[in-house]
Amino acid sequence: MTAITGLSTRHRMENIRRFEPMYPYVYNPTYHYDPFRNAIPNPNPYPSPNNANANTSANARAHAEIKGSPLAPNLRGYVKFTDVPNGTRVSVRVMGLPSYQEAQNDQAPIGPHGFHIHEDGACSIGDNSDPYQSAGGHWSPDDQPHGNHAGDFPVLFSNNGHARMTFFTDRFKSSDVTGKSIIIHQNPDDYRTQPAGDAGKRIGCGVINAY
Repeated sequence: MTAITGLSTRHRMENIRRFEPMYPYVYNPTYHYDPFRNAIPNPNPYPSPNNANANTSANARAHAEIKGSPLAPNLRGYVKFTDVPNGTRVSVRVMGLPSYQEAQNDQAPIGPHGFHIHEDGACSIGDNSDPYQSAGGHWSPDDQPHGNHAGDFPVLFSNNGHARMTFFTDRFKSSDVTGKSIIIHQNPDDYRTQPAGDAGKRIGCGVINAY
């Protein structure tokens, strides 16, 4: 093949076209294979638990600012809820989580931390030794047992006090959780003990607001 370096852009393109019959497949480095690229999605395959009030906007969002209780006074962070096709993307970033402590005798380990949506949008500390009871119990709009609550999330693993996580859920849209609260617990969630997974005391809380 004749080299085509040293030519103008127009001449290079003309030479490339001459060889196109020999090379019918053109590599496009920006293309990523997506088997669902041309699929026609069902607009609502997973009905919202609160469909009457669901926000159908494609970019509806909500967020909560997390603040620590006296049990974890340095805890700060946020949780964001963004509507995406068929569900919601949940992103969390926190810092100031307590250091991990192994279980001792009848005491549960501190961390990884239970992480849930609770029924009431209130984060009054109340009793310093058992804070954030104002947030109520776990949010379960379809009356499921713990472990399958719509607001049962993966636990948060501390990395020198920091935790970041993003995941998808098809159990709700952002408008369904507006006015609820996010709670971070002191202990791990076992996802089976009723009604709250034996996740221990509440060390962080944030009211979920639309934005």
